[in-house]
Amino acid sequence: MNFIKTIVAAGLVAASTSAFAADITGAGATFPFPIYSKWADAYKKDTGNGLNYQSIGSGAGIKQIQAKTVTFGATDAPLKHEQLEKDGLVQWPMVMGAIVPVVNIEGVKPGELVLSGEVLGNIYLGKITKWNDPAIAKLNPKLTLPADAITVVRRSDGSGTTFNFTDYLAKSNADWKSKVGSGTAVEWPVGVGAKGNEGVAGNISQTKNAIGYVEYAYAKQNKLTYAALVNKAGKTVQPTIAAFQAAASNADWSKAPGYYVILTDQPGEASWPITAATFILMHKDATDKAASQEAIKFFKYAFEKGDKMAEELDYIPMPDSVVKMIEKTWSAEIKS
Repeated sequence: MNFIKTIVAAGLVAASTSAFAADITGAGATFPFPIYSKWADAYKKDTGNGLNYQSIGSGAGIKQIQAKTVTFGATDAPLKHEQLEKDGLVQWPMVMGAIVPVVNIEGVKPGELVLSGEVLGNIYLGKITKWNDPAIAKLNPKLTLPADAITVVRRSDGSGTTFNFTDYLAKSNADWKSKVGSGTAVEWPVGVGAKGNEGVAGNISQTKNAIGYVEYAYAKQNKLTYAALVNKAGKTVQPTIAAFQAAASNADWSKAPGYYVILTDQPGEASWPITAATFILMHKDATDKAASQEAIKFFKYAFEKGDKMAEELDYIPMPDSVVKMIEKTWSAEIKS
């Protein structure tokens, strides 16, 4: 077995390319970077084999796997079956997590501010421009919010986090659906762009009266102030592992070609409304089959031994029944 150098950046700084070569290379979504880093570190300690994962956004990850410049791509915006067939790719969900609105408002603590999909959409449409807007005040009768202008922060790169966030806005705000829609990249009506979950987290922490959206692990590790949300059932929910699991429990992976499942705006009184899965993309018939098989060993290890690590970062492990389906997909579709 080849010795594979581990190149995983410390903390939440995106891994970058290095002068060292790695047999297993991956690139894409910033959403799962914290857990992929943790799994890679444990895998290196247990096996001596490592992983070079570049946290560059889902859009760039899809392009890299299509161009065959990496062993695997990672995306939070799953590809549809027709696209997978066209590119000769196999896709599966690796882990689930959640996206949270984050703010930087003086005196407001994590979970105190309550927002709805309708209000979030209107903020990102530029229709709500101040924190003391009546629509926000109505949701927050006990909070004294400033009359200051809202600084809107959004992703500048092609992003699966954006795909899921805008999918949620389209489901909960009719104006957003008709004027902007959903996608990994959209024509943002307002806002300041930042690259990656890392960039949005950094921008929010440095900008007073800002609002943005990040994967929950970034909010937690960067000690950002997250908002509560009113879900589809009309209940105010906090971003907790129980709320993420409640939303994820609705997923039926068995009937979706290429495991194409979107978890936003799920029913249920306890469901967090912006829950999402993150996906792996690999070629069915890879040029470097040895690297491809090494990658599968890493993913198998993550499924078998990584659940506790995922939960520690507030991700939701894939259910055992789904893991068994995925392992059958590997055997059937990936050539060794």
